[in-house]
Amino acid sequence: MTSSIPDNERFKIDKRWLRDSFDRAAHHYDAAAVLQHEVGKRMLERLDLIRIQPHTVVDIGAGTGRQTRALTRRYPQARTIALDLAPNMLKRGRQQLSWWQRRQRRQYFVCADAERLPLADQSVDMLFSNVTLQWCDDLDRVFSEFNRILRPGGLLLFSSFGPDTLHELRVSWQTIDPHNHVNAFIDMHDIGDALLRSGLGDTVMDMEMITLTYTDLRSLMTDLKIIGAHNVTAGRPRGLTGRQRLQRLTSAYETFRNQDNLLPASYEVIYGHAWKTAQSVTAQRLSDGSISIPLSVLHDKSGKGRMPP
Repeated sequence: MTSSIPDNERFKIDKRWLRDSFDRAAHHYDAAAVLQHEVGKRMLERLDLIRIQPHTVVDIGAGTGRQTRALTRRYPQARTIALDLAPNMLKRGRQQLSWWQRRQRRQYFVCADAERLPLADQSVDMLFSNVTLQWCDDLDRVFSEFNRILRPGGLLLFSSFGPDTLHELRVSWQTIDPHNHVNAFIDMHDIGDALLRSGLGDTVMDMEMITLTYTDLRSLMTDLKIIGAHNVTAGRPRGLTGRQRLQRLTSAYETFRNQDNLLPASYEVIYGHAWKTAQSVTAQRLSDGSISIPLSVLHDKSGKGRMPP
């Protein structure tokens, strides 16, 4: 049976389903989110190389607040805000604060969508976002919001998943039916273009592949369900996965079993950071691939040439 959803709408994120999915996952999330915690740890290590003393830090897509608490320890004088779409994730994070941490009132919790931030213009010194951007449909809107709330000199540090993420699962499902069974993930270059259009500057991005291994497909599917990271696109199948289809999927995935007799699950992890420049730069990538930048921003006040990245 073919889907009635237009092709350009099939991978649109269902935000209500996304919120409910992570709400259900909140209680068991930390036990299963091994990869998410590892990527967050690697992001925090990158801050060792960046000199910044923020007054206000916002963790976008904070989940249960693991990285938020680490940011609070790193910047003890800063006000830290954990922001997430799922209220149960924030509730779980609040429960993990000690009595003394609650009394200090340095960490706050805000339930909101990254595409519609309830924060004042130029009110934030650092935005930290660990594997959250892949849950956003409109990156231009997200980065525009980030640029709006960052103060001049403010930092955005983020990670996301690229299109090769879970490619083994995607390829295996494609042998079964034409539905979306794996979320779409945004290419690093498209993220870079969106950053460029937003006016954020001095962008640095890189990518690495991280592979988790499982003894069987059921273990992988269980992990994805526990952390709430299953399919939330508009083109997802609405019925239950029957036993026969699951057996066919298992057989298809078996072709990826490696020499250690384990099943791989690949994740393309994209890292990036950018700064809110004193002078906002709005650039556009043209149809021929070139970049259009206003002439007025090609020179700084000293008269020395300056090209945005």
